[in-house]
Amino acid sequence: MIYEMKPTGTDPRILSLAAEVAKSPEQNVPIILLKLKEIMNNTPLGSAELKKIKQDIYCYDLIRYCLLVLSQDCSRIQGGWTTISQLTQILSHCCVGLEPGEDAEEFYSELLPSAAENFLILGRQLQTCFINAAKGEEKEELLHFFQIVTDSLFWLVGGHVQLIQNGLRSLLNKQKPGTEFRHEFRQLISLLSPKFYQEVEEQKLHQAACLIQAYWKGFQTRKRLKKLPSAVITLQRNFRSKRAKILLELNRQKEEEDRRSRLQLQRQRAMRLSRELRLSMLEIVHPGQVEKHNQEIEEKSALVIQKHWRGYRERKNFHQQKPSLMEYKAAVTLQRATLKFLAKCRKKKKLFAPWQGLRELTDARRVELKQQVDDYVRRHPGSQMSDVASRELHSQAQERLQHYFMGRALEDRAEQHREALKAQISTNIEQLMKAPSLKEAEGKEPELFLSKSRPVAAKAKQAHLTTLKHIQAPWWKKLGEEAGDEIDVPKDELSVELGTLFIGGTKPP
Repeated sequence: MIYEMKPTGTDPRILSLAAEVAKSPEQNVPIILLKLKEIMNNTPLGSAELKKIKQDIYCYDLIRYCLLVLSQDCSRIQGGWTTISQLTQILSHCCVGLEPGEDAEEFYSELLPSAAENFLILGRQLQTCFINAAKGEEKEELLHFFQIVTDSLFWLVGGHVQLIQNGLRSLLNKQKPGTEFRHEFRQLISLLSPKFYQEVEEQKLHQAACLIQAYWKGFQTRKRLKKLPSAVITLQRNFRSKRAKILLELNRQKEEEDRRSRLQLQRQRAMRLSRELRLSMLEIVHPGQVEKHNQEIEEKSALVIQKHWRGYRERKNFHQQKPSLMEYKAAVTLQRATLKFLAKCRKKKKLFAPWQGLRELTDARRVELKQQVDDYVRRHPGSQMSDVASRELHSQAQERLQHYFMGRALEDRAEQHREALKAQISTNIEQLMKAPSLKEAEGKEPELFLSKSRPVAAKAKQAHLTTLKHIQAPWWKKLGEEAGDEIDVPKDELSVELGTLFIGGTKPP
């Protein structure tokens, strides 16, 4: 075989395989060609490397070698049908996805139809061997090989439907009438036609839809069958509960009717007893006193009727007036709460109202006030006071008034100072509650808790030294102590500056 075109960058495995095929004898070629399967299996599907390998196989005519091997008698090939079936797989995979380039016409018109014809011949031979086989194991093996060959044919046809159709039609025209497989070629061409292919696809879709519907209906039926016991139980439970309710209602109605009948009997018995009593009383009473007795009974009866009627009327009026009474009580409660709130607000305003000075008096108001003062003086005459005494008294009143206003201002400032101290103390307490432990403190966090007050710093030092002394003291000194006892600390130790929490201020002189 002469290699007409050798592409650049050929895979070294394909190159060595082609050289081995060219140098080897004819009976070893099929075994060598099986190595193509390993090469293609080790290459990722759909990759550019696989396309390049297929082009190299076609360029070095390894596909034609496969066709030549498949056209030989199967008894002369090493491995028999096993080797042939593997070669059909190799040939179909090499032809699908191959880009022949300049030799496209030869590839589509000659090579592909020849491959399809060889596959059909091999299938016919396998069918004949299967019919003539006697053993069951041999039949199973031949059936397996037949399936491989048909799968390879379908793979080849699926990759080149239209092109193989044209090639087979041209190959059929070249054959003479009565040639073997001419009828099979016609059937294959009709199968490969676009119309038939579309019909087959539609039929497959229809069958798939029917299969899906069958599975879905079966699933729904099985689901309903599984739920059937629970549904029956639910139905029985509902029926029994409904029946129990109906029986309960019937029993209640029967009890109500019995109660009504008993009440009616009691009333009839009471009326009969009352009549008997009246008759017995009439027998006892003197005939001249009967009218008087009847009149008394009528009056008593009228009083009882009036009493019941008035009670009914008052209860009815009370129920009618109950909403208005509730509204009245609610309004009274709201008014009481509102008046209390307004009184508190006025009291607060009077306590915290700033001094606004005296309002300017009009002439009419001055005349009115003067008249009131004259009337008061005339009604309450006082002792005569000299001008000097009045001026002295006026000056004393002015001094006391000034002293009062100054004291009030000092009290306001002291109150503000106390409020600020309370706020500062609450802030410090909150910071102390959220403060981290000494092990977790980092950076300048301890400095945030230093106190600027000398008394606080001294008290902190004293508490710290007390704790240290109590910890460092031997156990026999702690025998008589209790939890609340204080430990005396010398004053010279208090002057020591310790850089711990709650210690601040300036150093002692």
